[in-house]
Parts: sequence; structure tokens; C-alpha cells
Amino acid sequence: MNNKFAVIGLGVFGSAIARKLSERGADVMAIDENEERVQLISQDVAFAVQLDATNSAALESQNLKEVDAVVVSIGSSFQEMLLCVFQLQEIGVKKIIARAQGAVQFKILEKMDVDEILSPELEVANNVAEQLTNPGVKMCLQLPDDYEIIEVEAPSKIIGRTLEDIGLRKKYNLNMVTVLKKTVTKDGEEDRTEHHIYGVPGPNSTVSEGDILVLFGLDSDVNRFIEINA
Repeated sequence: MNNKFAVIGLGVFGSAIARKLSERGADVMAIDENEERVQLISQDVAFAVQLDATNSAALESQNLKEVDAVVVSIGSSFQEMLLCVFQLQEIGVKKIIARAQGAVQFKILEKMDVDEILSPELEVANNVAEQLTNPGVKMCLQLPDDYEIIEVEAPSKIIGRTLEDIGLRKKYNLNMVTVLKKTVTKDGEEDRTEHHIYGVPGPNSTVSEGDILVLFGLDSDVNRFIEINA
């Protein structure tokens, strides 16, 4: 049985989520008050509906209590987004996922006990800041309570050493998720560099130049590991 989801607000972000869910086999209802946006996505999802998402009766008419989750991505008006979230809560929707644009909106949605809050702008800002301050960082996913998952190019001082010797867990309180190993292949006359997942590395795994480490731990511990071994 397919999962059923609704996406309210069909801007760039909402439309991308709706299409991706549909590509993965879910039954998706895409909702927006703008007729043009509804028409643009109508061929890519199971249902596309034009309605005012702040209108309780209009929302209730779509049987949203039956879907597994509703994603609210109304970017034009935070007031309208809050009203939509409130109406969905009143209807009794199982799970509400809302998009916050900035820290203040995030806190307000937290106060409303929204099940899950997405903040792509903050995530992009964190990524850019991390990459500018630590050039070896490829990706950074901020998690609650100051934890993060980070992709970082192997620092120079650990090249050629085993994970046991490096002591990620004992010395830095970090967990290694996996390693992306550098490979070079021929593409015509040119060399093409790619990275492929190594799997679950063991204590005897050796770090090579060009490897990308995927680490989990506190922000402060990650930064200390990078600074000491750069």
C-alpha cells in the first residue's frame, strides 16, 4: 500500500518535495491557491488541488486526516502558514511538517508543537559558513543539541594512519560513519576523479590522501579534530 502525503504550497521547495515523493511511489496531493502552480504540477502527482489553505472547510473537504503526513511550505506569508498549520491541527492531521524561514519562525513553530520543522535556509547558511571557515568541509548537516554529521577531506596529519591509531572515539569523541574513497578513472583523454562509499570502516582501515571522512559528533569535537590534524 502506497504512502499518502499532501504538500501545501507549491513554490520551488514545495514542488520539489511533491515531485520527489511522487517519484518514490507515494500518492501525493499537491495544494496551492495559485491555479498556474497547480496546473504545472498536475501531471507529476496523483492529485493537484487549487484551494485556500487557510480555509478550514476547504482543507477538511480533502480528507487530510487520511494522509500519513502534510508538508506545509507556504513561503509567501508566514501568517497564512501559521493559520494553515493551526487548521490542520484542528482537523486532526496525523503528522505536520512545516517549513521555517529563519530562527524566529522556527521557534514559533516549535511553540505550536509542530511535529517536524524544516529550515533549508538555515541549513544552507550553516553549510556555507562551515565550508568558508574549514575549506576541507564538503557537507555539514546540523542536528539538535549541537551535534552534526559532516563530510570533511582527510586532514594531512592522519594520512597513512589506521583508524585505531587515529583514535577518533577515544581522543576526539567522534564516530566514523563511513569513508568516501577517491578513485581516478579515464574519461577519454582526461582523468575523472570520483568518490565512492567504502562501507563500514574497521579499526585497521587506513586513511588515504583524498579520502572524505563522514563523521558524527559535537560541533566542538569536530572542529577540534580538524584544527589539531590540519
